[in-house]
Amino acid sequence: MDPYPERLAMLLEYLDLAGDRDERIQMLIDIASRFKVVSESIATRPFPKSHLTPACESEAYVWCEELPSQALKFHFAVENPQGISAKCMAVILDETLSGEPASRLAQVPGELVYRIFGKDLSMGKSMGLMGMVSMVQACAKRYLASGQADKRL
Repeated sequence: MDPYPERLAMLLEYLDLAGDRDERIQMLIDIASRFKVVSESIATRPFPKSHLTPACESEAYVWCEELPSQALKFHFAVENPQGISAKCMAVILDETLSGEPASRLAQVPGELVYRIFGKDLSMGKSMGLMGMVSMVQACAKRYLASGQADKRL
């Protein structure tokens, strides 16, 4: 079984089509340009620290919400205006994982960060981006453990 849900696997294949590093970087910047900050119906500033991604230099926050289909929808805030990588990761996580079964989300490999951004990331940036993936996994695991989901986890 592929470790990635179908939409995420398709995005990774698309990124792998990049001819060189510069083309891939431009693809990632284009993805980041689709970033939309969390709706006020989900969270308002100041955002609760319980949703802050540990070790993220861009101050990324993560929320998940139960959909009527009993899947999860992810919402993000990235407080650093230069947090292009965090914004890109937020878009990718939302667009490819929202709506997936929680059991599938809990299994997304942490190495996803390197599949997207390559191995040349600084330690701080990779830790923050892996933290965003971990926050999504943790939300899915809380949802699965609860047996009865909250509106916002």
